[in-house]
Amino acid sequence: MEHPETNIGPARTDTPNVAPSAEYIATSKAVGVRVLSERRVVRVVGDDRVSFLHGVCSADVKGAAPGTILPALFLTEHAHLIADLFIWVTKDALILDIDDAAWTRSRKHLERLIVADDVEFEESDVNCVIDLEGPRAGDAAALIAGDASSLGEWRFVESGGLIVGNLPRLGGPAFAILAPEVRADAIVDEIASNVPGSRKISGATAETIRIENGLASADVDTTDKMIALEARMNRAISFNKGCYLGQETIERATARGGLKKKLFGLKFIDATIPERGAAILLSGKEVGRVSSTALSPRFGAIGLAILHHSAWQPGTDLTVEGGPAIAAKVSELPFKSGD
Repeated sequence: MEHPETNIGPARTDTPNVAPSAEYIATSKAVGVRVLSERRVVRVVGDDRVSFLHGVCSADVKGAAPGTILPALFLTEHAHLIADLFIWVTKDALILDIDDAAWTRSRKHLERLIVADDVEFEESDVNCVIDLEGPRAGDAAALIAGDASSLGEWRFVESGGLIVGNLPRLGGPAFAILAPEVRADAIVDEIASNVPGSRKISGATAETIRIENGLASADVDTTDKMIALEARMNRAISFNKGCYLGQETIERATARGGLKKKLFGLKFIDATIPERGAAILLSGKEVGRVSSTALSPRFGAIGLAILHHSAWQPGTDLTVEGGPAIAAKVSELPFKSGD
């Protein structure tokens, strides 16, 4: 289950050496475990649940068989991002795995669209999401549900009151478990006791992994006026499904190649991490703002930004405003060793 981009490579020669933390090593060599307390688990039930969600999100809900996990987006009619989420398709419900704050605004949005649809949202305070990140995530998942070890990406099984799925949440090899909150500590302890090299990880370590893999985070790398394609959220968009809210704008931008801004990586030439929101300049003209940053053991000081098309060429030299100006280069995503 070794993943080519999970091994810790040599430090970049143009940045100071960054010693990997024990948490980072766990996610690179074994598995890092994290209970996602910021996630809400919502069951969508009712006879019209499939047709309703199919029409209000970017994923092909009608085409998904039970046992499938769908990355999805809730969009406005202009394809501006409301929320990103994962939909776990079971035989009797659609389960939303969504950020708690995002669910608050999403529920208001969805309830305005329900007319005579038989759809109900059952919010749960007793279920939680456990994230398993790293090349041995499948081994950890198999401890909890034996059938999980053979799962392909975006598939799940139900076992003993738990739902265990192969879900590359942060872009690398990973599994997730939907479990009653009262069982979470026991599950984490079982993994820590039986998978060598495993460790509980923090949100900061998870952020480093996300940024290395070039995945945008809603509300961090996006705004409510941004088109989802600008943030490269393509994995959550079905380009073959029928009509849905925001489709017209997505289709127009795709067909005409009309994007003028898009997410790219930044490699900062020294270890100075700029503040989020710092202006990025190309030949003295602003071309974007820094949105995410990390000090990566593999790539040094890196970040993400939505850049104007004039700065899309990898290797382009940029300047980031701050105290002293910080030199940076544009990088394609995900970041790769040797770039």
